[in-house]
Amino acid sequence: MSQHSAAPVSAFLRHHYRHFNAAALIDAADGYIRHLDNGGQMMVTLAGAMSTAELGLSLAEMIRQDKVHAITCTGANLEEDIYNLVAHDHYERVPNYRDLTPQDEQALLEKHFNRVTDTCIPEAEAIRRIEKAVLEEWQAADQAGERYFPHEFMYRILLSGKLEEYYQIDPKNSWMLAAAQKNLPIIVPGWEDSTTGNIFASHVIDGNIRNVHTVRSGIEYMIYLAEHYTNVTKDTSLGFFQIGGGIAGDFPICVVPMLHQDLQRTEVPLWGYFCQISDSTTSYGSYSGAVPNEKITWGKLAIETPKYIIESDASIVAPLIFALVLGQ
Repeated sequence: MSQHSAAPVSAFLRHHYRHFNAAALIDAADGYIRHLDNGGQMMVTLAGAMSTAELGLSLAEMIRQDKVHAITCTGANLEEDIYNLVAHDHYERVPNYRDLTPQDEQALLEKHFNRVTDTCIPEAEAIRRIEKAVLEEWQAADQAGERYFPHEFMYRILLSGKLEEYYQIDPKNSWMLAAAQKNLPIIVPGWEDSTTGNIFASHVIDGNIRNVHTVRSGIEYMIYLAEHYTNVTKDTSLGFFQIGGGIAGDFPICVVPMLHQDLQRTEVPLWGYFCQISDSTTSYGSYSGAVPNEKITWGKLAIETPKYIIESDASIVAPLIFALVLGQ
């Protein structure tokens, strides 16, 4: 791994991160590097609010350097990277968020701030600005009888240039823009459970959009993923790098047992690498906190699949792993 350890961040990590979750971080990064060096591809899954945590600062470069080949994310992560792109200067940070009273929260609401832990998303500058742009795309598709996935609509507004006048960060730090420029496959299960999904529903109710199926569904995403996984793994191994838990991880990893057990396509290989960054515990049937070996019983991972779990904060861990993979 010497070619990946010369740069200062990598050198620091390899010197200090020797035990416990720190050592697991190094092992997982080395496994990621080996997987790519052996010709493998990697899917990254994004749960939580990683876009509002500005993961694009490191993830965008991973995409540009072909260290990430597909992404599965929540609808929130899909939209919130673009919110940050166009409204960054209007965000408000609340470092003392643990001390907020209900009255403090009401005051934020009245200022049209939507709080995510210590970060407040401005409604007018972020949410409504994106609503206007994407509504134009929804209505154009609706009138033409066309249908697209949620990420494809976002790609269209980004690649059209209609938002460029509003950019408030260096566009190289937007992972969605990097993904759009690469036409990266993105899977967005449960997109309906997002601000943009709610906005789409409201426009269908109001009659601004006639066909509720203008935005393609989660089941169609699984069909899309099944085809993508089958095609990719004919020639290479596809790994699974999971940030957080929830539907962003649960949904895509199930494509393999579906292909094997429901479609009898047993020649399709299992996932070739697995890593999860999570602070969830293994208790009360938690899937997000389950150790990787449990996935063997579900036909997702093989005995020999390299498996890593880092029990820590993904907003700290993920950029460090990406730095190691990028040789920074």
